[in-house]
Amino acid sequence: MYNKMRHYLLLLMLVVSPWVFAETPEEKGRAIALETDNRDKGWQDSFAEMKMVLRNRHGEESVRLIRVTNLEMDGDGDKGLTVFDSPRDIKGTAFLSYSHSLVPDEQWIYLPALKRVKRISSSNKSGPFMGSEFAYEDISSFEIPKYSYLYLHDEMLDGNDCYVLELRPQYKHSGYTKSHVWVDKAEYRIQKVDYYDRKNSLLKIQRYLDYQLYLEKYWRAHTVTMDNQQNGKSTTLHWQNFQFRTGLTADDFKKNDLKRQR
Repeated sequence: MYNKMRHYLLLLMLVVSPWVFAETPEEKGRAIALETDNRDKGWQDSFAEMKMVLRNRHGEESVRLIRVTNLEMDGDGDKGLTVFDSPRDIKGTAFLSYSHSLVPDEQWIYLPALKRVKRISSSNKSGPFMGSEFAYEDISSFEIPKYSYLYLHDEMLDGNDCYVLELRPQYKHSGYTKSHVWVDKAEYRIQKVDYYDRKNSLLKIQRYLDYQLYLEKYWRAHTVTMDNQQNGKSTTLHWQNFQFRTGLTADDFKKNDLKRQR
């Protein structure tokens, strides 16, 4: 009797367990996001040079040269400092960001023409960053608690087999209702992001191109594009000269030092 009952229970587990232990789309989406995040931990700090190309709907371009430093923070969002070197009218403009997981990000900008540091209101996350098609919230570091996650489907994109996820902001004042994110299965690199506005219409498409590997672990896209589908404008970021573990500390990311950035 005992053996028959045991055989029956084992058979029942084999039949039922695939359903009991199957991931929900929410669980799978979050697991993919966690793996993407975990693969990019441990770089400590970084420096890079960037050329920002702004293009209006008529194809006319303007170029800005920028230096970017970042500091990886344990248990909180990263710190970032962006300094503009040209053109002359915005040279010395400095932007400082403290990303956070749960509380609102802190962001400040120093404008040489005004000779003062201005704090970016948390209600202005959707505002354009220095006239580009990137919003302030787009340049904040990615933190898992900021979003809810939903796995949608698998899809091939430019030869890459990708997971497609839906992310919905969990923080206040976002300019987006959701975004669709393509993550390649091979290296868990973000390949594409579609952003949807508050009316749930497609607003912008972001692409990550020309990935290169650093320190045998960390992938960085050397070209990032943001194309606005509603106003016809676009911004392209060309990255170069990536350096990691340069010895930066929190003292290199102080609000009171923004005026002295050169």
